[in-house]
Amino acid sequence: MQRITITIEDDLLAEIDAAAEARGYQNRSEIIRDLARAGLQQVAEDSAQTGQCVAGLVYVYDHAARDLSKRLVQEFHGHHDLALATLHVHLDDDNCMEMTALRGSADEVRHFADHIIAERGVRYGRVVMIPTTSGKPAKAVRRHVHRHD
Repeated sequence: MQRITITIEDDLLAEIDAAAEARGYQNRSEIIRDLARAGLQQVAEDSAQTGQCVAGLVYVYDHAARDLSKRLVQEFHGHHDLALATLHVHLDDDNCMEMTALRGSADEVRHFADHIIAERGVRYGRVVMIPTTSGKPAKAVRRHVHRHD
């Protein structure tokens, strides 16, 4: 086993301590190890999805973090083909939440979401991916034809 040093915001540490106490953990290391394992399991499950999907990306970030808003806008412009719509909510003086509907290949959506969530200043992020291919052949597109007189 190795000893490491990490930096955690006071709010997050308070949540970890409260969860540890509520669940009967003897120390922080035990709960952090279990949370890390659960997170890694979730990453593995998320990575298994392939094919086309729609997704909801939700993240909370510090709008005052240095150049974060600019970096986020650049990421979205660089992936404009994936983002369908975004809702921006001001939570308090420091935090904003954005919810974005995405559509594309699971690999591209996951890659984009991972980059957004990993940006410095993003405090929380989660992507929920829903496959859009059912294995059935796609229905033929019906053309809407009518006359304008």
